[in-house]
Amino acid sequence: MTSAIEWRISDGAVPYPEALAFMEDRVEAIRRGEAGDCVWLLEHPPLYTAGTSARPADLLTPDRFPVYSTGRGGQYTYHGPGQRVAYVMLDLKRRGADLRAYVHDLEEWLIRALARFTVKAERREGRVGLWVARGDGREDKIAAIGVRVRHWVSFHGIALNVDPELEHFGGIVPCGIREHGVTSLWDLGFTPTLPEVDCALMATWPEVFG
Repeated sequence: MTSAIEWRISDGAVPYPEALAFMEDRVEAIRRGEAGDCVWLLEHPPLYTAGTSARPADLLTPDRFPVYSTGRGGQYTYHGPGQRVAYVMLDLKRRGADLRAYVHDLEEWLIRALARFTVKAERREGRVGLWVARGDGREDKIAAIGVRVRHWVSFHGIALNVDPELEHFGGIVPCGIREHGVTSLWDLGFTPTLPEVDCALMATWPEVFG
């Protein structure tokens, strides 16, 4: 099995069931030693996903977009055009089999990638994802993290808001957090393209994951 990371980049919106089927197959192939690690960068059409901790009351408009139940951790998340999703399929046994350290590394990866656009993203105790201080005590979420691990192979991953329609988040309570809002790079005044964001993600990956 090769140790090199395979980067997949999809230009069009990928249907969620198609992405899930690919991840399921790739995770099993990695587990069997028949395929190497993979990061898939993509967009989805507008949809909501429900993690294993999702509360029905947090789905505010259930008929607005398709809703998919998924085995990743976390609660409700929106995906749609203008959001860069990275599905990360790694053999964690070769990386110490430490789930907490893996999530920390995903956060660090995003922090470093966003820093390339002079955006300071930060962790917050008790809140999953990455946050940007907006002043006057306001904090908005710029990236979500939801992972699943099977036989110590990871899948699902991160969702970084580049220029999505932020109003679409209004159909859910994102990640179950009502006290804070959602932002994006464009909302903050930074206007990179998705390919430019992809370049930042690929450039900072070896800084964190080797």
